[in-house]
Amino acid sequence: MKGLYILLAAIFLTSCQNQSKEDLNRAKQASIDSMKVEINKQRVIDSMKTEMAKIKEEQKVESQKVVVVHQNDGTATTTATKKKGWSATAKGAVIGAGVGAATGAIVSKKKGEGAIIGGLAGAALGTGTGAVIDSKKKKE
Repeated sequence: MKGLYILLAAIFLTSCQNQSKEDLNRAKQASIDSMKVEINKQRVIDSMKTEMAKIKEEQKVESQKVVVVHQNDGTATTTATKKKGWSATAKGAVIGAGVGAATGAIVSKKKGEGAIIGGLAGAALGTGTGAVIDSKKKKE
């Protein structure tokens, strides 16, 4: 009878050790997953910053262009052209895509797939919202 109690105690102790190892592995995996989510969010933010820097540089170059107009009387007139900037539709699409991609990556179990779907949905909603804003500005 004592042998049976010793055997049951040994089984109980080893099963508890296995459970704690499983809990430890789950905690490690959860930590790794949260780090991956943060890395993906930062990657989206960095790519948006890079794109915005490129756009600002293009706008700066465009605003520095000078147009020379020659008149028939022999004089030349120079006028600087200024680019209009982004429409609300374009801004809405870019912002919506960024926010949607970040949200999709956070919410979805499949991070890449969630980011793509979220980005597309966000871009669509942002474009629609921007179009409404543009139409209101045209009416004014």
